[in-house]
Amino acid sequence: MNRIKKIFAVVLLSLTLLISATPFIGQSLAADSSESSMTITRSNSQTSSKGSSKFFTGNVRVDTLFSENESQPYSGAYVTFSPGARTAWHTHPTGQRLVITKGVGYVQVWGGPIEEVREGDVVWFPPGVKHWHGATPTKAMTHMALTGVLDGKNAEWMEKVTDEQYGTMKEISKKQKQETEIQALSAKQQSIVKIAAFTANGDLEELKDSLNESLDSGMTVNEVKEVLVQMYAYAGFPRSLNGINTLMEVLGEREAKGIKDVIGKEASPLPANKTSIELGTEIQTSLVGAPVSGGVYSFAPVIDQFLKGHLFGDIFGRDILDYQSRELATISALANMDGVTSQLEAHFNIGFNTGLTEAQMRGLISVLESEVGAKLAKNAEESLQKVLSNRQ
Repeated sequence: MNRIKKIFAVVLLSLTLLISATPFIGQSLAADSSESSMTITRSNSQTSSKGSSKFFTGNVRVDTLFSENESQPYSGAYVTFSPGARTAWHTHPTGQRLVITKGVGYVQVWGGPIEEVREGDVVWFPPGVKHWHGATPTKAMTHMALTGVLDGKNAEWMEKVTDEQYGTMKEISKKQKQETEIQALSAKQQSIVKIAAFTANGDLEELKDSLNESLDSGMTVNEVKEVLVQMYAYAGFPRSLNGINTLMEVLGEREAKGIKDVIGKEASPLPANKTSIELGTEIQTSLVGAPVSGGVYSFAPVIDQFLKGHLFGDIFGRDILDYQSRELATISALANMDGVTSQLEAHFNIGFNTGLTEAQMRGLISVLESEVGAKLAKNAEESLQKVLSNRQ
């Protein structure tokens, strides 16, 4: 929520004298006549109303924030769309700014593709551009709307967005396909995918929800902790430490509610008769399917020692998670990072070598698409297709 507040502050500063919002309410509140002192509008005094069926399809709620006045011709409102709800086509004389505060939604300008938007995204529609916005067929969405007033008018409303334009049946069919693919993963595996993805991209609010879900689904505290520890080898110490701190916060909140989570087993001691590098070399060779060598390891031998001794020896050698779980976590993390396509493809291959199936890989991608973002899922899908072609 702090992130949203910061975005809100930046947007307001940049939009003064340009934007005003709530084209969704037939009339504005009376302007504050006082120009010489601060004004505070308390939350319990703000109005809430149902979006008019003239301008919306589906169930929509409009929560007024503030109205325009002579010196600042813009107003604001939170607009909440239930799944399937959306605006009609419309334009604004001075443009419109949307700040997505919760959920997943769609936005589209006339003649352009439907774009998915999520919490924290900011959308700008230029003056006079025909567009619509709303929730997806399966997820609700709330945005803050800021729209300008010109000559007493803030919107030009047009025809409704048809089901065909909205893509309702296509989206539902896509969602059903996703849900079918996701079922190839166990509840624990789905949790690992989300924990790794949100740790790697630093989305701690979503990570917090995923940590609660993972514990509710039966993962032990040590299993969850192990995913977060492994992430430092791929996403770095800062992201890993943030994830561990978030887990500590979640556990504290759950304990305060009387929830007793299972701690789970500790890692077994590593073999006493092998060094970490020896153990790691064995594990790496087994997972990759052949001894690993290359120019980068000759150029920087120490990185080869760290990779074999620390990553595959000290981390992968810990038996709290099996190799399949670790590869699901690794692939999910790499899919959330730019510029690591070759490593992502390598770990898809390693995942297959651990016994993960194509159906499980597609389930992983569907979890990413459903929970994290379509762009990430598309990149992972392209890497998977390349790996499948090469393996065949």
